[in-house]
Amino acid sequence: MKNPKRHPSESSLRRVTSEETVTGLKNAHRRRLKIRRMKYSCQAKINAGDGDFPPSGKERREIHESVQISLSLANSSSSSSSEEDRERKRDDGVLPYGSVSVVGSRKEMEDAVSVETGCVTKCDYFAVFDGHGGAQVAEACRERLYRLVAEEVERCGNGVEEVDWEEVMEGCFRNMDGEVAGNAALRTVGSTAVVAVVAAAEVVIANCGDCRAVLGRGGEAVDLSSDHKPDRPDELMRIEEAGGKVINWNGQRVLGVLATSRSIGDQYLRPYVISKPEVTVTKRSSKDEFLILASDGLWDVISSEMACQVVRKCLNGQIRRICNENQSRASEAATLLAEIALAKGSRDNTSVIVIELRGTVT
Repeated sequence: MKNPKRHPSESSLRRVTSEETVTGLKNAHRRRLKIRRMKYSCQAKINAGDGDFPPSGKERREIHESVQISLSLANSSSSSSSEEDRERKRDDGVLPYGSVSVVGSRKEMEDAVSVETGCVTKCDYFAVFDGHGGAQVAEACRERLYRLVAEEVERCGNGVEEVDWEEVMEGCFRNMDGEVAGNAALRTVGSTAVVAVVAAAEVVIANCGDCRAVLGRGGEAVDLSSDHKPDRPDELMRIEEAGGKVINWNGQRVLGVLATSRSIGDQYLRPYVISKPEVTVTKRSSKDEFLILASDGLWDVISSEMACQVVRKCLNGQIRRICNENQSRASEAATLLAEIALAKGSRDNTSVIVIELRGTVT
């Protein structure tokens, strides 16, 4: 006769319970690690002072809306959809791009963004303008500068391959500055500008001020412009030779007033602040991934290398903003850069354009 089954003793019950608890904890730990790898979030509350920067103690007030950045790995279906959308846009002859402007902790928006596809023969035009003293000059540049560029290129008449881009851009910026100077009410208002004209074989950048253009190429960040800061050695020499001074007044400023040494407008600071842009022409390559144009609200807190890493991961589908799954990847990248700038403490208006270049070189 077989022995009846014995009821488990109290000690064996404790042992089984202990083993189940350990197993449960291990499984929970694995799940947490998996979730941590798949999704992460970054939340930041930006504090802005009513007085001097940085604000102190009682002068600090919390901005009502916190900046929230939530990223997750994209699934295969969203990746496929984005690829189809990108190919469709390329077939239409329009470069995939995204842009965003955020006011930040400033009282008003003084930045302006301009995107005009096909406005210049066989070229697309992108620009970011960062106004100061008011938004009037930045808005005027948004409305007029692309027209001046298109007219000047058409006047050349030999196709974009034969255009002397340095001469064209310098002339357009000079004409734009002349139009602004004709308005006496804008004498103390100005705007920096970075303009990109993307042709089939080259990228033309004209920069006047402290906005910046950065090219993502072969996994690296390539600056296509150099910020015009008053303490840049060649700019400092030019200002002093013209009889001006650079004074440290909450940062290096021309005559202690303006934190950039080149701009459109600002007639009261002539001849120390000039409107002449620096122009670069870069031959396009199959290694080109994307182009970033942004105001100094981004570049004051984020390096070119970090910005390129963020955009590259967005475009490759490694990170996605889960708040809007229908947003294009270039738009996600631009928005994410602006959000990161706010999270890192940028107090300025921030404007960003991201242009995809992969697969568009003929």
